Amino acid sequence: MSSLEYIYRRVAIARIAGAGDGSDDDTVTERKTRTKAKTAKPPLYKVILLNDDYTPMEFVVEVLKAVFHRPHAEATRIMLHVHQNGMGVAGVYPFEVAETKVRTVEELAKQAEYPLKCTMEKE
Repeated sequence: MSSLEYIYRRVAIARIAGAGDGSDDDTVTERKTRTKAKTAKPPLYKVILLNDDYTPMEFVVEVLKAVFHRPHAEATRIMLHVHQNGMGVAGVYPFEVAETKVRTVEELAKQAEYPLKCTMEKE
């Protein structure tokens, strides 16, 4: 190996070794991190049945079973809670689902000619 080749190799090795020491180097290394966007859970709304003196308890139980998919025992428990306390939560759902259930309950009550009322409020 000639002395000129030796010098070129030494210069090349020095450049490689000195790449991370902040020497005047044209290479720029940058690390980018990605942030994951978390989707927020939608706000939930309570669907509330209101007590009245005219709607039969059996009708309320049937509505709870049909609209809210409650088993008979749970529907009866909710109906008794509504009867004794004036109101009770039939279920908790995202806005669109809660809105649909409120409309369905009021339509069923209207068809049966009962004054049963149902509302929703943010949890």
